[in-house]
Amino acid sequence: MVWFEIIPSLVLTAGPLLLIAAPTIYIGNWFFLNGKKYGPKNMMKDDRDYYMYLRDRRITGNEYYPRGVEAIDERPTLMSDIRILPLGAGQDVGRSCILITMGGKNIMLDCGLHMGFYDDRRFPDFSVICKDGPLTPYIHCVIISHFHLDHCGALPYMTEVVGYNGPLYMTYPTKAICPLLLEDFRKVTTDKTTQQGPYTSDDIKNCMKKVIPVSLGQTVKVDTDFEIKAYYAGHVLGAAMFHIRVGQQTLVYTGDFNTTADRHLGSAHIDRCRPDVLITESTYGSTVRDSRRARERDFMAKVVDCVRHGGKVLVPVFAVGRAQELCILLETYLERMNLNVPIYFASGLSEKVNTYYSLFVSWTNEKIQSTFHQKNIFDFKHIKPWDRSYVEQPGAMIVFASPGMLHAGYSLHLFKKWAPDEKNMIIIPGYCVANTVGSKLLLGQRRFLFDGKEIEAKMQVHYMSFSAHADAKGITQIIRQCQPSNVVLVHGEDLVMDFLRGRVQDELKIPCYKPANGETVTISTPHGVPVDIEPGLVQQLKEETADVSRSEKRSKQMRGTLIIKDGRLRLVRPSTAMNELGLVHHTVQFHSRFPSSINIRPITLVSLIQLLERELNSNENESKHRIILISDNLIHIDNQQLRVSIETNGDVDIAWTLNNELLGQRVSSHIKSFIDQHTSTASVIIISDSAASPDPM
Repeated sequence: MVWFEIIPSLVLTAGPLLLIAAPTIYIGNWFFLNGKKYGPKNMMKDDRDYYMYLRDRRITGNEYYPRGVEAIDERPTLMSDIRILPLGAGQDVGRSCILITMGGKNIMLDCGLHMGFYDDRRFPDFSVICKDGPLTPYIHCVIISHFHLDHCGALPYMTEVVGYNGPLYMTYPTKAICPLLLEDFRKVTTDKTTQQGPYTSDDIKNCMKKVIPVSLGQTVKVDTDFEIKAYYAGHVLGAAMFHIRVGQQTLVYTGDFNTTADRHLGSAHIDRCRPDVLITESTYGSTVRDSRRARERDFMAKVVDCVRHGGKVLVPVFAVGRAQELCILLETYLERMNLNVPIYFASGLSEKVNTYYSLFVSWTNEKIQSTFHQKNIFDFKHIKPWDRSYVEQPGAMIVFASPGMLHAGYSLHLFKKWAPDEKNMIIIPGYCVANTVGSKLLLGQRRFLFDGKEIEAKMQVHYMSFSAHADAKGITQIIRQCQPSNVVLVHGEDLVMDFLRGRVQDELKIPCYKPANGETVTISTPHGVPVDIEPGLVQQLKEETADVSRSEKRSKQMRGTLIIKDGRLRLVRPSTAMNELGLVHHTVQFHSRFPSSINIRPITLVSLIQLLERELNSNENESKHRIILISDNLIHIDNQQLRVSIETNGDVDIAWTLNNELLGQRVSSHIKSFIDQHTSTASVIIISDSAASPDPM
């Protein structure tokens, strides 16, 4: 049968099947991708649908688990993987909430709200973790880096409304100040007529009862083989970076930090802990700021120019952090320049917060700590509490008002009153989240609609970065200090993250990721076998390398006996192992013997010692060997670790133990060359003497 006979047969046979199968496959595929109730929605049509895809995969009944969080003890991840899922602060600033899964533990890092939204979008989408019911079965612990609302504002909502009864970890200052800011936020956002708000005062109190405070440098054991440690982060009072270890996997979360010391706080620092993953903020990841003193001079020049022309200066700040920094600056300047202008602080929290600064003075910088017993720098003499009646008061004044992004509260109220007057000035000293009035103002918008009334902002608008976030240089500095294997960027805008990621990958040669909200990053970590090392073995190695160079220390090997007992590995000294196992100690000694046809006299022995000292101690990078002549036929090297003896028949015997094998080989080689050289020399002398003798007659 030829090809033109086969083709018609195939068409007649397969044609009807294709006419039936093609529409069936098409319709089935459409239902699979688009029909939510016709099949599982486990394929993504577009990256933009990814977040909704995660939301649709709930942990209910027999449905699929989300990629982000697995139910505890239900579907554990691979022990060598670390998974990171941002519910907030992924390619965005605000609503920080990062879920990590490592070593079978699910950990939430921060639980903040978004200042730019006033509906459900202000909180992280907890339904990604669980559709209905409490979160306690799915989260092992929650760690809060500091008290700013974009890092802790959703905490009472999660614990009391959604439901979570597990441990919450934060530092002592954060635990003290956090409820003040939460209560202030509750008052501002609660509807005056319906009394409906995101949570109640009782919710805040019950939430804070779950908090376990930690100190700087304290290692807290959360669970079996699960511990955390806090490091100083600068930024605000009580802010901390957290080192997390689960089994052999390690991760560092920076939260917000500042590597530049300011007038009241020190700079962030961390050990060279070499974690598998570093999750770092990237708010100013594409910026390198000018010097602090230059910014302070510019700030004071603008303030003085405005008040001398009779204008009012509005500085929107959060009640804690930049407020104290700028108050210290103004207080110092006024005392030095003798400038008489009223300064007010429009926040009901100012006095309480300043009390906590005095209480936790050990968290401030060294200068404040050293002078605190003489003068409390937070006891401001020129800055007075604000009163509502001062709004219409004529004349110049300077007002610090919270919150810092003009999204509510005193700062927004004063902005509405003073914005139409071109003599007035507003200085925004920190970052403003998108969709807030502060952000819109900095982007150039000058007409605003408040309660149906349009307001045109004619006042002078200035942005001066007194932000307590690290810039690109500071972020790179922390990465260099920490030396992670991978870097994950959060709390930053997408374009800023692109710039910083390129810098980390090109300059530091470290893999870098920037997941969006709802996007999971899975990072594989190398498998490791934990071995406990006997302290005596470490001390022994320390003594052996006390006088050697750093390069030689790195190449020095630790030798011991490996014991496996009760599922644990221990590296101990041989003597310890033998005592535990009841074994008798035996020492194996190696000997190398060289027959010698020459008589090694004392003068020759001195030449041998000189040769050994010259050859063994020629390298400046190595420790010096001590060579001692004990008698006419015995040499000790390094306190009897190696012995060279001359036998009665003239043979040379070299003895050493296993620990000095390399030294024994070197000494043997040099002595063999020495004997060969003197043997050949002696032979030449004998031949010469024979040649000089007269032949017998």
